[in-house]
Amino acid sequence: MFTSVLMIEKPLTPEDVDFVTTLHGEERISFVVLLQPRGDQADVLLRAIDDVAMGELKEAVREGEEPEGDEARETAQIGLEYSLRALRDAGSEAIGQVIEDHPLDKLTTVVEEAGADEVIVLTAPHYVEEFFHRDWASRARHKVGVPVLKLFAHSE
Repeated sequence: MFTSVLMIEKPLTPEDVDFVTTLHGEERISFVVLLQPRGDQADVLLRAIDDVAMGELKEAVREGEEPEGDEARETAQIGLEYSLRALRDAGSEAIGQVIEDHPLDKLTTVVEEAGADEVIVLTAPHYVEEFFHRDWASRARHKVGVPVLKLFAHSE
């Protein structure tokens, strides 16, 4: 069985589930899902810049209204459970956890413990972070020792 560590920042959409479960054809896939809830206030500016770059001005204005840090943990746990159920319903094995501190350190540990074959980073575009190679996928490529695939999540 092929094992993928799937890093996400929001619950999977049906399109995301279909996409990641069919990446390897008919081969069965086991997923270890790591969901990181929204960060702290320091990330608000970067997210707003990304929204403006994508032409989503209304979203940029609302960035400060979204729950942050501790307030986002409960929502993240619900989103994780929803995503795991969707992956299982699609015929894959799936376990996961919400992570908060040092996501790349946790990713490295999970890759080693699971004997993962790859890492899939499924996020919205983050143009500022990507430009400076500070996004999860760019940083993970230097840490985990397995192929890292960056995919853009579908939005509802």
